[in-house]
Order: sequence, then C-alpha cells, then structure tokens
Amino acid sequence: MQLDLLLVNATVLTMDPDRPTASSLGVHGGRIVVLDDPDVPAAETVDLGGATVLPGFVDAHCHTAWFGLGLAEVDLSGCTSLDELYAALERGMAAKPRDEEWLMATGFLPATVGGSLPDIDVLDRITGRTPLFVRHTSGHAAVVNSEALRRAEIFTPGTPDPVGGRVVRDDTGRATGLVEETAQAVVQELFRPYPVDRIVAALDRATARYAAEGITTFAEAGVGAGWIGHNPSELQAYQQARDAGVLHARAQVMPVLDVLHGISGLGDGSERGLDLGLRTGFGDDELRLGPVKVFVDGSLLGETAAVTEAFCGGHSTGYFQENPEQMAEAIHAAYRAGWSVAAHAIGDRAIDFAIDVITRCQDEHGRHRLPNRIEHASITRPDQLPRLAAAGIVVTPQIGFLRPMAAQFRRLLGPERTDWTYRGRSFLDAGVRLAGSSDRPVADGDVLRSVQAWTDRLDGDGRRFGPAGERLDVLQALAAYTSEAAKALGMFDRIGSLAPGKLADLVVLEENPLEVHRRGGSVEHIGVRATYRGGRLTHRAG
Repeated sequence: MQLDLLLVNATVLTMDPDRPTASSLGVHGGRIVVLDDPDVPAAETVDLGGATVLPGFVDAHCHTAWFGLGLAEVDLSGCTSLDELYAALERGMAAKPRDEEWLMATGFLPATVGGSLPDIDVLDRITGRTPLFVRHTSGHAAVVNSEALRRAEIFTPGTPDPVGGRVVRDDTGRATGLVEETAQAVVQELFRPYPVDRIVAALDRATARYAAEGITTFAEAGVGAGWIGHNPSELQAYQQARDAGVLHARAQVMPVLDVLHGISGLGDGSERGLDLGLRTGFGDDELRLGPVKVFVDGSLLGETAAVTEAFCGGHSTGYFQENPEQMAEAIHAAYRAGWSVAAHAIGDRAIDFAIDVITRCQDEHGRHRLPNRIEHASITRPDQLPRLAAAGIVVTPQIGFLRPMAAQFRRLLGPERTDWTYRGRSFLDAGVRLAGSSDRPVADGDVLRSVQAWTDRLDGDGRRFGPAGERLDVLQALAAYTSEAAKALGMFDRIGSLAPGKLADLVVLEENPLEVHRRGGSVEHIGVRATYRGGRLTHRAG
C-alpha cells in the first residue's frame, strides 16, 4: 500500500493514553493508518524537522457565521475611548457602500471605552438617517441609533418591552439606544434574514481563520432563529459553503429551540422537531446537526444572567429568556423527538434549571448518543458539581473571558462567587466533562492562548482569577480542545486523538507545548506551521 501522506521526524502527541507519542504518522484515504513506521512508501513525505503534531483542535462552542460577518463590519474592539469609537463609526460611514442600508459594527465592550455607553445624540449626528446596529461583545445586547429605534417602533416612551428583553430608557422614558436580550431581535428583524450568499462568504472568512489557528472542527452554537440566528434557512448556507469548498473545518450546527415545531408521526404528537423527523446526529463528518440550543438566561456582564443572589451593587438577579415552565416543556418535547440539549446557562439559578430539566428528560427517556450540555456554566456553586457529574452533563466554560472581563466579573460577583466562576480543575475533580470552547467572537478564539489561560488563569492585569487550584495542567488543557471536545460533539470515535482508523485531522506546531510549559514559557506564542483536515492541507504558514 502506498500512503497519501507521511509525516516523519515529528513529535506526535496522540492524546491517546494507550500510545501517547510517536515519531511518524501515515495517512491513506483521509484516515490515519500507521504510527511509528517511517519507511512506508508515500505519495508525499514531509520531514517536519522535529515539529509537534497534535489532533486538530476542536472548538465546542462558537458563533462562526456571526464571527465571519463581523470580519466585514466596523470593528470597535480596539477602541479605548468613546472618541475613538465615534471616529471608527465616522470612518465606517464614509466607507459604507451606497447599496448598504445599515451601518453595522461589532466588538463593542463598555469597559474598554471607560465604562460608558455611546451618547445616542452623538450617534445620530454621525449616522443621520442611516440606521445603526452596534453589537455588544457578549452578543446579549446592542446599541442602536434613533433611526433604528424609530423603524423598530420602540422609540416612543411607554412602549412595552418584549418578553425576555429590555429597551433601556433614561429617567424621562427616552430610549438610550441600549437594547438587551430579546429586544435586540425587534431591531434585527429589520435587516434579517441575511442573504444566504452573504452567510456563505462569512463562513469562508471565519473558517479560513480557524484553519490558520489549527481548528479543524467546531460547533456552531445557534442558528435559524432568535437574536443569534441570521436566516431561517441558515443550514443551507452551510451546505452551500461545503459544496463550494469554502467550509474549511468540520461543522456541527445547533438549531435554536425556536426553530423546532410540532411534528406528527412521533409518540403522542406533542414532540417538537424538524420536518421529516430530522434530529441531533443527522449528517456526516463534514456537516452534522448537533443538540438543540436553548437560551435559558442572558449574560453576566449585562447582569441579565439568572442568579440566586443579586449582583453586587444592585438588586437585579437577572432573568430567564422565557417563562420557565413553558421553556421546560418545550425542551422536554424536543428531547422526546430525539434532540440532545445544549442549554445556555450563565447564572447559578439558570444552571439549577438546566440540571433539573436535563435530568428529568434523561430519567424519563434515557440518554441520547450525543451528551447533553450546559453552555458556559459560568457561575457554578459547589453543590451543583456532583449533580452535573451524576447526570453526565458536559460543560463548556470559556477561559478566554478572563483577560478582558475578569475585573468586571469581580465587581459584579464579589469574592465568594468569583471563586465559583469559570471553574476548571474542580469540574474535572468532580467527574464533570469539560469541553474547550471560545464563544467566539465574544472572546478570543485562539486555542493556544486559551490553553495558556487554563494553566495560569491570569486576567489582563496579570492577577490570578479565582483559586490557584482551578488551574489545569497543560495536558488537561490540550485535552479540552482535542479529545474532550470531540467527546462533547459525539465524535471521539473519529476525531480528537491520533490513532489508526481515525480521521487525519492534524495541527503541526513549531514547538511542543509540554516542553514549552515545562521550561516556563508561554504556550500561546507557539506558531501553527500547518493544518490538515482528512489528510488534506487547509493551512500552511507563510
């Protein structure tokens, strides 16, 4: 047999405890067929000169279409003052194509511009009659101008807020331009659905970036509806991107719960699903349906996360996105139809709800092949750890939030709850499976930066966030973005470690992370030399 690809003179970290290392790896038909056999004939042999090979990285929770769209919008992430923000919007207005009706901006985080919101009067002066939509970094809020509010018919004082959202107003009842949670959707409906070809272009941009960072598989955490969706036929954009060869990583796509509807032919007819009985797991290794995404609560920074004790300095305990009883029944109806559940739960009160509902579903109907998940699991009390472990629920905390947001977390939560926030080692010690993820573009999506952050847990000022005992060792952190993330996606039989028979999804690094960490260096500075998906090159540095 002649191999398609043979990598030699390598340090192969397999993430397989039964065979942790190798020095060569051979690929045929898109799969790994041999390890440690450098003499097998191959159509292409690559001498890596001692570089390190790992399984391709897996991001278990990100927003790829949103990220890709943002790459073509006004970027506010580098602004350090409101004046810089206003200047960026002015440049955006000057550069906006005539056929673009809206001015769109992304990457707004109040803390980086002095903690204040933009003045709606200044925004109006910059934009005139052009409607403006500035997405908050968290995705759970946006800032808009008066023209957008007028078109959405929510400018007039006394207009009621939508369920699960809020139009923030000043003391006189005038809208400030800040719209939270589901109130965003009232504005978004004015410019959605995005054309499918525009989403395809966004997926091309985003997944090309993934390939450059060694990411070969990702889970798109919410499509088709709600404030996170871009088009009711968003899955078609993924199919078109795949057909056009511009989907540069494997995708598992989570439809939002609102997309599911009553279907006949299953059980007693009260189940919620998609037509033809489609459910979690449908598809192939390139594109597959994942769990149903459920927004239980909001965001920590926006103080809309559902917590049991009020946020420091105020009386708010956040809120659920829907009536809890109705949401629980809708989740149960989807589970009965074969859907695994990915419940967005930030606050500890929301986590209680998610554990209760998922446990009930599993007790009554058994466990599905793809595990149920709690997305973020941000503020997790000690008493919740054994419940998560007993139910086999996967958690996807985002360590990338700490550098830009830790100071705000401390201010909102106080010392005790800070110790419960974005846990690491305590999840593992309790037997809870932890999958690496970024929530990109809410936070930085570079996997090696996240691996470093798991090992040091430092914020942007170099202070450690939470107990030192929550740090992961470097191998645990790497596993979070390889083997453990693959298990969370139900794909560990095919990806996540390097063993004969598995898909040849590989990342080639300039240095060995284990050695760099042992020397006291920073893993985040290691360069990605190349990325392979199914044995085919998707990125080469330079």
